[in-house]
Amino acid sequence: MRFVSFETDGDAGRVPHLGVLVSGDADSGELLDLTVAARALFESESIGAEAAARIAAALVPPSLLGMIEGGPRSRDLAEQAVQSTLERGWETDALGAHIRYATEDITHLPAITAPPLLRDFMAFEKHLLNVFPKLGREIPEEWYRRPVYYKGNPSAIGAHRQDVAIPSYEECLDFEFEFAAIIGTAGVDIPESEALSHVFGYTVYDDFSARVIQSAEMTVGLGPAKGKDFLAAHVLGPVVVTADELGDPYSLAMTATVNGEQWTDGSTSDMHWRFEQMIAYASRDERVRVGEVFGSGTVGDGSGTEHGRALGAGDLVELTVQGIGTLRNRVVAGRGAKETTGESNE
Repeated sequence: MRFVSFETDGDAGRVPHLGVLVSGDADSGELLDLTVAARALFESESIGAEAAARIAAALVPPSLLGMIEGGPRSRDLAEQAVQSTLERGWETDALGAHIRYATEDITHLPAITAPPLLRDFMAFEKHLLNVFPKLGREIPEEWYRRPVYYKGNPSAIGAHRQDVAIPSYEECLDFEFEFAAIIGTAGVDIPESEALSHVFGYTVYDDFSARVIQSAEMTVGLGPAKGKDFLAAHVLGPVVVTADELGDPYSLAMTATVNGEQWTDGSTSDMHWRFEQMIAYASRDERVRVGEVFGSGTVGDGSGTEHGRALGAGDLVELTVQGIGTLRNRVVAGRGAKETTGESNE
């Protein structure tokens, strides 16, 4: 399944939904509201509209985190609701709520909202080989011994097609093109041989970076802090593709363009550290929770720093992972931001 988190205008303001993409893609396709489709399914079984609404909200809530927490029962019900909707041609439920939406008419939410934790790793050796010489350093030997990570801010997550503002303390931004896994089954001391069975699905991740303050902060030996923590700094989307549908996560092309110019031509096959190793390492004497996001770290050539370039207001970043889709975000001016394309930040 291909899950889409989105919102629409309602009588009481913005209303969140969880949908599944049934045709096309996140920018030109059709999706079904899973909660409303489940209500329609219950109503077709002679359950009253109010009771159907209560049961559907509990079993197929309008958030991906809630869906994952519901386990196999919620997933099975969602699949039944989708199948019945497509077979019977339902447009609304008994209360008149819409089931079908065109993706161009929705506002995307982050692929998963309010994840309990975001762990971002450094899986691609080529990225380090590109970056460390610019810093006058060699790759630390410890990187080859363990899949280290930093913890990102779950409240600083952005969405597909959302503008990302340059924070007030910077003049330009950088992007970091990543691939992310979302945990579907919690666990402690998860064996590497079993770790991939704990993954619910995968999405595209753009880890935007404020490089100047990031570099300053990390001289202290901590961070990144404000180098990564600002509004919409961690963008996840446009969809979450379940592990069973995506198949082999280590054979996917990764391409990035800025203003239509290709900057990145990589592959998930280049990951030195893989998600099963990350999950096994993170879960040592610690509980990995349902809904946690594991970022791969930046693919080789997947950041402006590697090209000696930066992002300024107006730049459009498009990141594509084969089998998932294209994540699009435009950088916009914030307080103190440049109004033109950014210059090298080195």
